[in-house]
Amino acid sequence: MKTIMSVLLLFSIFAASFTLVVGLDGCRPDQIQAITQFKNEFDSRDCNQTDYFNGVGCDNTTGVVTKLQLPSGCLRGTLKPNSSLFSLQHLRYLNLSNNNFTSASLPSGFGNLNKLQVLYLSSNGFLGQVPSSFSNLSQLYILDLSHNELTGSFPFVQNLTKLSILELSYNHFSGAIPSSLLTLPFLSSLHLRENYLTGSIEVPNSSTSSRLEFMYLGNNHFEGQILEPISKLINLKELDISFLNTSYPIDLNLFSSLKSLVRLVLSGNSLLATSISSDSKIPLNLEDLVLLSCGLIEFPTILKNLKKLEYIDLSNNKIKGKVPEWLWNLPRLGRVNLLNNLFTDLEGSGEVLLNSSVRFLDLGYNHFRGPFPKPPLSINLLSAWNNSFTGNIPLETCNRSSLAVLDLSYNNLTGPIPRCLSNFQESLIVVNLRKNNLEGSLPDIFSDGALLRTLDVGYNQLTGKLPRSLLNCSMLRFVSVDHNRIKDTFPFWLKALPDLQALTLRSNKFHGPISPPDRGPLAFPKLRILEIADNNLIGSLPPNYFVNWEASSLHMNEDGRIYMGDYNNPYYIYEDTVDLQYKGLFMEQGKVLTSYATIDFSGNKLEGQIPESIGHLKALIALNLSNNAFTGHIPPSLANVTELESLDLSRNQLSGNIPKGLGSLSFLAYISVAHNQLTGEIPQGTQITGQSKSSFEGNAGLCGLPLEETCFGSNAPPTQQPKEEDEEEEQVLNWKAMLIGYGPGLLFGLVIAHVIASYKPKWSEKRKEVNPVRLFMTLDSRWDSFNNKNNVEQKS
Repeated sequence: MKTIMSVLLLFSIFAASFTLVVGLDGCRPDQIQAITQFKNEFDSRDCNQTDYFNGVGCDNTTGVVTKLQLPSGCLRGTLKPNSSLFSLQHLRYLNLSNNNFTSASLPSGFGNLNKLQVLYLSSNGFLGQVPSSFSNLSQLYILDLSHNELTGSFPFVQNLTKLSILELSYNHFSGAIPSSLLTLPFLSSLHLRENYLTGSIEVPNSSTSSRLEFMYLGNNHFEGQILEPISKLINLKELDISFLNTSYPIDLNLFSSLKSLVRLVLSGNSLLATSISSDSKIPLNLEDLVLLSCGLIEFPTILKNLKKLEYIDLSNNKIKGKVPEWLWNLPRLGRVNLLNNLFTDLEGSGEVLLNSSVRFLDLGYNHFRGPFPKPPLSINLLSAWNNSFTGNIPLETCNRSSLAVLDLSYNNLTGPIPRCLSNFQESLIVVNLRKNNLEGSLPDIFSDGALLRTLDVGYNQLTGKLPRSLLNCSMLRFVSVDHNRIKDTFPFWLKALPDLQALTLRSNKFHGPISPPDRGPLAFPKLRILEIADNNLIGSLPPNYFVNWEASSLHMNEDGRIYMGDYNNPYYIYEDTVDLQYKGLFMEQGKVLTSYATIDFSGNKLEGQIPESIGHLKALIALNLSNNAFTGHIPPSLANVTELESLDLSRNQLSGNIPKGLGSLSFLAYISVAHNQLTGEIPQGTQITGQSKSSFEGNAGLCGLPLEETCFGSNAPPTQQPKEEDEEEEQVLNWKAMLIGYGPGLLFGLVIAHVIASYKPKWSEKRKEVNPVRLFMTLDSRWDSFNNKNNVEQKS
């Protein structure tokens, strides 16, 4: 946040340095022609004409363009060396970040814009080395090249003597940091995270006069003792040296000289045990301290001295025993992350948290037991998933008017869901109470304007009906009530929710027709995950049943997120999860991909023909209609569902041939049509012939591979192998088929990730591994949290 304030301050200085007119008023005709020509060099269909020209600023006196800021994602194409952009030689402010430039080198023409003071080129996919012509930009005080694919040695920046902010993070720069960098007289912010930088850091003797305040060096490959030189930069306010991969533990006493330090990130490093005790000397002004994945086995008592501490992250360590009572007495403590440790208790009474100033508290994935404590009065996020808490959900939770996220899933809580959750109509976004032992009905408590987006109460003992007041939650996206005892008819009325994307009703007592004639088409506006398996639903599906379903076309979310969840709070990310059931594999807590579409109607009493309109669902990944009473032919239109990876039509009364088009589905990893009345030759193709024989058994009229029955008269029976050996071979073939089909497929990643990650989910940072973590507290911004959550999991 402090870095952002520095940028704003610099921008205000820039804006005051000359008078400009925003928009085209006051711009010379030749300048208007140049910026129009620049736009026309690209595919600009995603570019609103008004937004584009609103980012133009011209000098009020001369009429030349001095500012150009493109809207995010505005242009598509290649930025060419002879682009008309480089004719705008009076530019002082240029922001081309977050566009869809085709991967290419940085043009040397940027060096011609030698009046530039601010240059943002982040997140554009630029490749290769930074041209030496960048050294001509001697007026720059902000240079941002982050989040590209830039390579080579450290850019030539020593001529940029006015540089104040240098942002090169998330590239592939290698080699040593030039010592001349730290002699730049105005450099205050240096961001070099996630590169391949090596060597040691040389701090010049004049470092005491250095203006460097923000230094981010995490996830590089530095060698030697770099901490002692850093300790000379006495004006530092924020320091990130996470994952240094040093061969020695870090002594926190080395930072005692940094009296102005307010934020220290040491994640992924080993810490000297004696330096985390209360006797250690560490800057007392610290507000943020991040010790994620540091291998800690004891609670750091050094925290007791930090009276200004606002955020502590001890996640992904091995700390066991009790959380000390004194922690909650720190007067400014607002965010506490203890995720994924071995804690068993909170020291003190059940009211130990009550008067704490903590607003964001994550106790998830520990061994906490006993009754759940009364939460802090100002709590905004309360996460304690995957522990062993018992007893009722404390009613005191309902007196916390700012509660936005409540995640108590995977515990042993009993009793009813409190009706008083209705107190949070204007704040509550996520309720996750999955896998407890809660009883009673789901309260009918939601009033008009409720902000709820996620409701997950699966795997409890809930009865009654779905509350009709859910219709008041117009922002609801994710509803899961699976594996309960809810007795109700199919909730057609949920079609009125404009953003509902996932609905899971599996294993309840839903009954009645799924498509009565008076209800009209089922099509939900945005639904793409519908799981209603193992209920008592009846009836047939009309021919137009799947027309206008969202699964006919899926696109990446506008914000580019991979998983469903809540990303709007600057301090945390919450990601929805489902229990995936695929080909007999059961995977808990799978994060829900925004590009995932599935329909599971299995285990009901549906009859009649499978509608041909199923072919409209071209983005469908998985379809399961097994264990019903469907009759007629398999629709040939299924060959149009080109993204299909899993198809289960087994245990119905289907007849006729298997459509040949199914053999051309290149992503089809699993198919089962077993126990029907199918006849004829099995279509041949890599994805089908690689399946197990069991996928086609129980159809007396089927022939061809992988069955032993040929379609060309009687042949000598194959040599019989011993039964045990035959079963083993079939299992091997089964897995080979999965691997062949999954190679390019989406579900392969899910299967492998969740089989591998069936152990504890971990708190995460970037470029390490992907585990099913739902909740991430951030340091300062959503961007930090997004990168942190993808960055550290493999370190555990």
